[in-house]
Amino acid sequence: MSSENNPKWSDKFSTRSKLQTKGGEVAYYSLLELQKKFPGIAKLPYSIRVLLESVLRQEDGFIVSEEDVKSVAQYQPAKVAETEIPFKPARVVMQDFTGVPGVVDLAAMRDAVGELGFDAGKINPVLPVDLVIDHSVQVDFARSPEALEKNIKIEFERNGERYEFLRWGAGTFDNFRVVPPATGIVHQVNLEYLANLVQSRQHNGEKVVYFDSCVGTDSHTTMINGLGVVGWGVGGIEAEAVMLEQPVYMLLPEVVGFKLTGELPEGATATDLVLTITQQLRAFGVVGKFVEFYGPGLARLSLADRATIANMAPEYGATIGFFPVDNETLNYMRLTGRSEELVDLVEKYHKAQGMFLQADSPEPEFTHKLELDMTTVFPSMAGPRRPQDRVALSDVKKEFEKAVKEYYKDELSKSVKITMPGGETNVSTGSVAIAAITSCTNTSNPSVMIAAGLVARKALAKGLQVNPAVKTSLAPGSRVVTQYLQAAGLDKDLDAAGFQTVGYGCTTCIGNSGPLAPEVSEAISKNGLVVAGVLSGNRNFEGRIHAEVKANYLASPPLVVAYAFAGNLQTDISKDPVGKDKDGKDVFLKDIWPSQAEIKATLESAVKPDLFRSEYGNVLQGNAAWNAIKVDKTDTYNWDPKSTYIRKPDYFKGFTLTPPGIPTLSPMRVLAVFGDSVTTDHISPAGNIKKDSPAGKWLLENGVEVKDFNSYGSRRGNHEVMMRGTFANIRIRNLMVPGVEGGYTKHIPSGEQMSIYDAAMKYADDKTPLIVLAGKEYGTGSSRDWAAKGTSLLGIKVVLAESFERIHRSNLIGMGILPLQFKESENISSFKFDGTETFEVHGYDDNVKPRSEMKVTATRTDGSKVEFSAKVRIDTPVEVEYLKNGGILQTVLRNLAAAK
Repeated sequence: MSSENNPKWSDKFSTRSKLQTKGGEVAYYSLLELQKKFPGIAKLPYSIRVLLESVLRQEDGFIVSEEDVKSVAQYQPAKVAETEIPFKPARVVMQDFTGVPGVVDLAAMRDAVGELGFDAGKINPVLPVDLVIDHSVQVDFARSPEALEKNIKIEFERNGERYEFLRWGAGTFDNFRVVPPATGIVHQVNLEYLANLVQSRQHNGEKVVYFDSCVGTDSHTTMINGLGVVGWGVGGIEAEAVMLEQPVYMLLPEVVGFKLTGELPEGATATDLVLTITQQLRAFGVVGKFVEFYGPGLARLSLADRATIANMAPEYGATIGFFPVDNETLNYMRLTGRSEELVDLVEKYHKAQGMFLQADSPEPEFTHKLELDMTTVFPSMAGPRRPQDRVALSDVKKEFEKAVKEYYKDELSKSVKITMPGGETNVSTGSVAIAAITSCTNTSNPSVMIAAGLVARKALAKGLQVNPAVKTSLAPGSRVVTQYLQAAGLDKDLDAAGFQTVGYGCTTCIGNSGPLAPEVSEAISKNGLVVAGVLSGNRNFEGRIHAEVKANYLASPPLVVAYAFAGNLQTDISKDPVGKDKDGKDVFLKDIWPSQAEIKATLESAVKPDLFRSEYGNVLQGNAAWNAIKVDKTDTYNWDPKSTYIRKPDYFKGFTLTPPGIPTLSPMRVLAVFGDSVTTDHISPAGNIKKDSPAGKWLLENGVEVKDFNSYGSRRGNHEVMMRGTFANIRIRNLMVPGVEGGYTKHIPSGEQMSIYDAAMKYADDKTPLIVLAGKEYGTGSSRDWAAKGTSLLGIKVVLAESFERIHRSNLIGMGILPLQFKESENISSFKFDGTETFEVHGYDDNVKPRSEMKVTATRTDGSKVEFSAKVRIDTPVEVEYLKNGGILQTVLRNLAAAK
């Protein structure tokens, strides 16, 4: 997908050059030519050189200046200056949960432009945008041959209105493609098909080529870094600005070089490696930094292994986890059916730019260096509630039992006998309630998928069976996975073990795990059992995977299968039997674990380029249900006022061409006080909607039956549902109501306990602005723009925290909310704040400066005052403009209208 409009590129540094390829002559902007003026380029990290090419090519004297080019060319890894640059990526990728509200906003922008007297049809993505529908399928049915067909049918019944809206968008917006449901997961589709590694654009009659790069409306967009493509997750509102060719303004990052040596030992997987790296990098601290992998160990990693490592960059906290292009990259392009013409272009272009990694390539200079000898990696899992909490497989039993006693405050010996269609069984503390092979993190990696199939085959051959109380599922990230499992004959083994395919989408990894069997669910709820989920996903935050499954562990697909057979986390599968064979003899993990040689031989015989070509040849076509959706092609959307899925948002109500400026804030009340690691899942859950929640009540009032509630994620095109769902996670803990879980708070001054939404509305009636107080890592997790949109709609003007995760901080500003950060060693506890105070900020006006300090006054109920300074987490000058305009979209719309 190339963009055709003629951009304003000036070539002030005279670096435009020509390159002969199999596809003909192309032009490009040469880093080696620029290196003659700036010799330090030769030692820059590869990821920084991608940013350099971007500003070099797109320098126009307006958005991208000569100074921007010089700043990146003179980048000093040892002492990174606080320099802001405009980065304009090549393209945008989206998934449907974040993509639907993005298209809703574009449709609303068309309305606003039309109301100002301009041509609404002129509002289009300028850059290529690909939206992959992957977040909507739920595991309503599992462990049956009909599961896939039934889940797809229900998916279309639930989401017909949303899918109709997306089909309208695909038909009316230029540069916008939709990959239909039941195709795969956005990051895996990006890796296997969408990413070209080199993009092209017509300029002055020539085809100009440049590095592929992207931003995506999902934090795991970083998976593409494994292919040598710079890309990361942004909020939906920021992505909308990018697709309208506005830059991402960013501070030049520090780059942490992560040296890999050795190779993985027998029995260890890429999942074990990434959990080890995640733990090491979280401990070091890489939030806001780039991580770039280098060293002799790279030659021992397949491209799929690299993609697994890059995928979890959000979990280790980095903006990206980058692997340079090398021969393994080219091998993967061929394996996945990319054309020889494209492979030739990628190789020649990267070599011409000095960006092709080879054995004798000079080592770049980094801000910091870390190292891991891969021979030291051992089988691991991470849990029970954070991805960085890695546990050696041999310690899982001990650490789980410790968590049950110390964190969940429960007993280890609880057990309930239940009767299921498969017979009588027990559900106990530690029972594996969910065993899910899920998520692009691992289903993109043929070696671990084949290993899972071989574990199932060997276990079945020994006569082992999976307990009927375990909800097993397989949700591949692309249809190619099914093809190579079938080619290896492993699909039959996984089916027989209960791992039938349930869908092609994110499913359990994002909380779309569906209901447990009624007998299991009742046993858990009536007896307060702490049961477990074991999944091959990338996140296991509390309340994310399933409301009834408290302890969740991330594991490789073969370990997921092994735990399904073992059935309980109180079984130490590193040494205890996972079951008994037909003769009653103990079967151990080593008896069913495949060798690396076995995995490799199976992979080489089953995974072929033709599988990728056949599956992706008609990727935009969709199934019969998708093609049955009929829509009219109109410039503006015909909003249905009765719709409970798609509603015109209020962001542009009363929009004018004059910016309103930063509003003066009267004393603010505290809506909630949170501890550390409050995730975007806590702030804006994606899972099921409870009927007694504010969102559930609104749906009931609007004629929606409980069975049709669907999930919060599926209703992100409706601000009425989403604002009511803000801070509605069942596991969130507001310290203003000690001992209470869920979205509740104490209204001040009445002292009445109520839902956070109801309290916010009471404050709104009194025109009282609101503030939220929090600890460290506020907003960690998914790049969920609704976590900021919902915060804004509740009337919250300021969030004061000990630290912020990168994407959420940016999203807050994008919605006109001020992020303030406590100074070192100061926090909620040190000031003894309890949420009954009022807060005032001083100096918050149009003259506010990025990265300055701001005086804050807190007034307690007895009238005493606490004065302190907080860091202003407006990081760049353009963010001041966003706040003056009321948000990023309002800024972009005013700029577009002014330009016309």
